[in-house]
Amino acid sequence: MSSHSRRQLPRVLVSADTERSGPDLTERATHLPEAYQAAILEAGGLPLAMPATISRPVIAACVDTCDGVLLTGGEDVDPRIYGPELRPDLRRKVNLTPDHGRRDYREMLLIAETLRRRKPLLAICRGHQVLNVALGGTLWADLPTQIPTALNHRRMDMRREIVHEVRLTPHSILAKITGKLALGVNSTHHQAVRRVAPPLRVTAVSSDGIVEGLEWNAGAGEAAWWVMSVQFHPERLVDRYPEHQAIFRAFVQACVRSCNLRL
Repeated sequence: MSSHSRRQLPRVLVSADTERSGPDLTERATHLPEAYQAAILEAGGLPLAMPATISRPVIAACVDTCDGVLLTGGEDVDPRIYGPELRPDLRRKVNLTPDHGRRDYREMLLIAETLRRRKPLLAICRGHQVLNVALGGTLWADLPTQIPTALNHRRMDMRREIVHEVRLTPHSILAKITGKLALGVNSTHHQAVRRVAPPLRVTAVSSDGIVEGLEWNAGAGEAAWWVMSVQFHPERLVDRYPEHQAIFRAFVQACVRSCNLRL
């Protein structure tokens, strides 16, 4: 029996959120919402939670055993990673991870290892932002403060609803898999991509100019590589919107191809 037939399902390594836990909130716990798990399972993949480590060898071993990587949502990326110290009013708007930046560092290492091994990568919300930062881009620290004319992107009261549309770049991965040039999305963020990292290209933009999607900017003659990020949360929409379900199905199929190439 081949290793592929034994495994059956492509393995998706999921970088989960970190939250405070315990009776007095002094402990930390790995938090992976069931919506991500359900979306991957429905698409034919096997979600496996990334351990809370910053060990390079362990992270390398995790990536080695998976067929693709998913970066999830969560708290803000520490602005000290991508720019100078924020002025006080902006600093107060930033909600950092409760593990003192360990998640930021872990995901930077995870992204580097995933790209080094050229495995499929899907990044969602915070993941979209941390991918851009990891590759040399920057972020808006707080949209309402820095871009007062922007849409209200923090619709926490409508997490599972379409609240605005984004324009998709023709021939991008996102446009191809959804079959659309305009896509209705939910929106629960207050930060956003500012300067796009050079290895990436924009694939989705909201009406106020906020970058809502990125993908690997393949050069001439470069082989196709499945790296995609979105600012919205498709996992919360898969049960009612086929175009959002298609994002996970395309990602898992890319993981299947990655697995087959290594057999």
